[in-house]
Amino acid sequence: MEEAKSQSLEEDFEGQATHTGPKGVINDWRKFKLESEDSNSIPPNKKEILRQMSSPQSRDDKDSKERFSRKMSIQEYELIHQDKEDENCLRKYRRQCMQDMHQKLSFGPRYGFVYELETGEQFLETIEKEQKITTIVVHIYEDGIKGCDALNSSLTCLAIEYPMVKFCKIKASNTGAGDRFSTDVLPTLLVYKGGELISNFISVAEQFAEEFFAGDVESFLNEYGLLPEREIHGLEQVNMEDEDTE
Repeated sequence: MEEAKSQSLEEDFEGQATHTGPKGVINDWRKFKLESEDSNSIPPNKKEILRQMSSPQSRDDKDSKERFSRKMSIQEYELIHQDKEDENCLRKYRRQCMQDMHQKLSFGPRYGFVYELETGEQFLETIEKEQKITTIVVHIYEDGIKGCDALNSSLTCLAIEYPMVKFCKIKASNTGAGDRFSTDVLPTLLVYKGGELISNFISVAEQFAEEFFAGDVESFLNEYGLLPEREIHGLEQVNMEDEDTE
């Protein structure tokens, strides 16, 4: 049963980083290197070695089993670890693995900008019909109110940093409940999830300094656990390492 699950998992990830054990990683690397090499840039004998290294073939065949599970020869090791070109190839391989993993682990809708809600009906529809896993942050504002412009700018930045969160804004006069959102309580932040209000902050600008920015709003929301973990940290780290070594 476990073997069947393992084989199924490898088939699901075919064409990407399919193996997680040491031998699997070695074979993934062999295949990636063969595909990355310019066929005219390496001698035929080395090309044949790479081809054999990257093609374990059927694991049911006795010879293929031995070839699949054998250790790397010194010649193979030297071929994989040769000079600067191999370092660049390895970085590309690592980056591709991180991108594949990120794509597989990412789920749910994506947004990336602040939605302008025009009516109270649109406001309610957004709250009620969005997926239950989605956090919705709504800024209720009016033009000319202190702090509203700065908060809109901050949320625009956060929408890019947190594309899995749906950021919205709506003028108090358009909510259909203007008497509840007087200028005394603006700007107001409402946070919903699964159709339920989970946090509300009236006159939220009072929580910040005279001038505030996206980082301040981010820290404030994180204090209440309202933002998910940022994505793609591992990929950013790999990219930074690549830039440092180039």
